[in-house]
Amino acid sequence: MSAWLARACYRVLLWLAFPLVWLYLLKRSRKQPEYRHYWGERLGYYSLEQSEKDLQGDTRPVWLHAVSVGEMRAAQSIVLALHQQYPRRPLLLTCMTPTGRATAQDLFGPASGIDARVVFLPYDYPVAIRRFLRTFKPCLGLIIDTEIWPHCIAECQQARVPLVLANARLSQKSLNGYLKLAPLFRWALPKLAGVYAQTRADAERLTQLGAQHVQVMGNVKFDNQLDPLLIERGQGWKGALARKTILLASSRDGEEALVLQALQDRLSDTLLMIVPRHPQRFDAVAALIESMGLSYVRRSQWQGEAITASVLLGDTMGEMAAWYSAADVTMMGGSLLKYGSQNLIEAAACGCPVLIGPSTFNFAQASLEAIAAGAAWQGDDASAVCREALAVLADPARRSAMGQAGVAFSQAHRGATATLLRHVQVWLAQAT
Repeated sequence: MSAWLARACYRVLLWLAFPLVWLYLLKRSRKQPEYRHYWGERLGYYSLEQSEKDLQGDTRPVWLHAVSVGEMRAAQSIVLALHQQYPRRPLLLTCMTPTGRATAQDLFGPASGIDARVVFLPYDYPVAIRRFLRTFKPCLGLIIDTEIWPHCIAECQQARVPLVLANARLSQKSLNGYLKLAPLFRWALPKLAGVYAQTRADAERLTQLGAQHVQVMGNVKFDNQLDPLLIERGQGWKGALARKTILLASSRDGEEALVLQALQDRLSDTLLMIVPRHPQRFDAVAALIESMGLSYVRRSQWQGEAITASVLLGDTMGEMAAWYSAADVTMMGGSLLKYGSQNLIEAAACGCPVLIGPSTFNFAQASLEAIAAGAAWQGDDASAVCREALAVLADPARRSAMGQAGVAFSQAHRGATATLLRHVQVWLAQAT
């Protein structure tokens, strides 16, 4: 297939999907009403107030895109570094989900001292992307992780807005999917101003897909500073609970049932803490716990007192560092079934021993390095991980050693943000 034909097919598919997009938003809004808001932004229409705020003075904003919660949190060190280096330059943050938007507003809103503008990035329709670029006139765009939108890339090049893929990662599974439309991506990716990959393996896969001049920068998630208030909160929980605790962190659909079945006979003297990855699943996980005849307390109704329930359900957002600080051992969600794992870096940085299942393709390199450092352990399935969690609980010396190894591991891998900022400085020196 030629690049022209691939582009034509992509454009036709986008327009055919146009009515389905709104049906999808309506469906999601049944459980998350926030999906009913800001539909105009999905097509590149923004309020005059938003435009004026971002275009105040003659300084064009730096634009950073992070698709959802995890990516927005990963971008924290980049946003802080940009604000410190260029305090007078506006920051424009875009995302694709309501939870990502809420996270950005919490982290970088007026209370943070940064007061970045937060909006949705339009869907990848050329006319919508052009409206976005005309409205905000960014001088530079940074896409965090790997959001490859061909029309967005092409329109940025046409508008002379350098667009950079930062903290980029690409699993073999994702590469195989992208290669089905290889001519399209080999047309788009060379138009990027820069590509900065997390690992050498990521760089090789991105190059195979068509990216040019890819550089390895490391993972900015290692550079994020832990919130001392959350650490203190978690330590307070730990003292109040006065029980050994196992945390199932950022769990995905199906994983809670496996862990509850494996541990239900051991929850008289051990507390299981479950924090689902997605807030729309909080009620479903609560119903699952009830169906198994186990007692539980919701975090939203818990004030930090001692509890006798078998399970503490984390039904709030933005407290992961507190959970890691309260836990004696963490089982990493997304790794027990075929989801590719969630981020283990924050758990390690908090000094919490990390246990992971067989599926780690989203964090393959970090997982291997954490295991090699003695900060993490990997099992073949959920049952093995649960057995190991009980073994770690019974061995205080091992818990301490794994926790110390986790802190050392996280500190040893810092520096990606500084590497990226050196490149950003070059682009901004050329910006007007």
